[in-house]
Amino acid sequence: MLFSHISDTHLGLLQYGSEERAQDVYDVFNQSIDISIKDHVDFVIFAGDIFHVPNPNGTAIIQMANGLKQLKQNSIDSFFILGEHDISRIRTTPIPYVYHNLEFSKYIGQGKPIEYKEILLAGFDKIRKAEITKYEEKFAEVDKFSENFSGHKILVLHQGITEFNKFAGEIQSTDLPKNFTYYAMGHLHDKDVKQFNHLNGPIAYPGSIESTTSEGIKETKKGFFEVDISGKDANPNWIQLDTRPQFSFKTEYQELSKTIDEISEKIVNSRKKPIVEVKIHGENIETDHIQAQIAKLNSLVLRCFWRITTKQISDSSVFLDRPNVIDDEMFRLSVDALGSEQAASFAIKELLPILASGEIKEASQIIIENFEKYKKEKKQ
Repeated sequence: MLFSHISDTHLGLLQYGSEERAQDVYDVFNQSIDISIKDHVDFVIFAGDIFHVPNPNGTAIIQMANGLKQLKQNSIDSFFILGEHDISRIRTTPIPYVYHNLEFSKYIGQGKPIEYKEILLAGFDKIRKAEITKYEEKFAEVDKFSENFSGHKILVLHQGITEFNKFAGEIQSTDLPKNFTYYAMGHLHDKDVKQFNHLNGPIAYPGSIESTTSEGIKETKKGFFEVDISGKDANPNWIQLDTRPQFSFKTEYQELSKTIDEISEKIVNSRKKPIVEVKIHGENIETDHIQAQIAKLNSLVLRCFWRITTKQISDSSVFLDRPNVIDDEMFRLSVDALGSEQAASFAIKELLPILASGEIKEASQIIIENFEKYKKEKKQ
């Protein structure tokens, strides 16, 4: 038996305000659906952050509906949970519920195990770090339920695990129910798989299907897992998707013209116009000269960004110990500035993504909730 594990599709993401980038996300999503159908998977799991914002545009909603429809037409069932990008702070029905109600897909994010083709499936929607302790009992219940189940047991979560990313970690692997044979994860945007002795199966992050703004510009591969559960163990096989190329280059200011020529040679035959970043180091820099050189790339790229790095900045600990994603560094700097991991987590992991999406009402609601919580804690 084979199933697809897809996560962090972020449908509706309009990176750089670019319609081409929005279409890139739809294209790779459709690739994941087409490959799953071609490979005759038995079912598909979507592990959260289906949409980029809780109130996605019509195109994003239709793209997801068409993908689920194609799966159904090929007798492939699907299951989903919600990530933080899918969940609104304002009391409203999450858009993905529509697919459940129309029987295009099945929602499993409430932690109630279901049996499907001799497999046990259980999922939890995104849990905020402050609420993790409330779920210890629910994790224990689902673990006990799964203990005597003889077939494969799959747990679906949209959480950061500390052993994978200490900056974005919300729980540890030891917090997880122990008896599942595969942990289908979402939330972290880099692909990773780890096996722990205290768990019955691997924890697997397929990563996002396309690069998002928080990841920065870098050469990277994106994809999803096809997981073989024909035998006793769950064996994930990562499937690479055909994404738009992205490149980051470093150069000395005096070598800029030569570097631009080298970049041109590298990207001239790119299948899609790439996104390029140029980091320029030096002194006595003239921005007019930089702009004239960067302009040579305009016809070859979708977007080209450049920035100047001084020796002082380059030698700082921020860049010497650079994390995998920009969000991690923002969080670390916020902890240093605020002197509180809790305050930094609220600002960077909860408030900032909502503000960046233009969700002013959502942001106001989360501030009110946090203030009310603060008042209750002060009274205790």
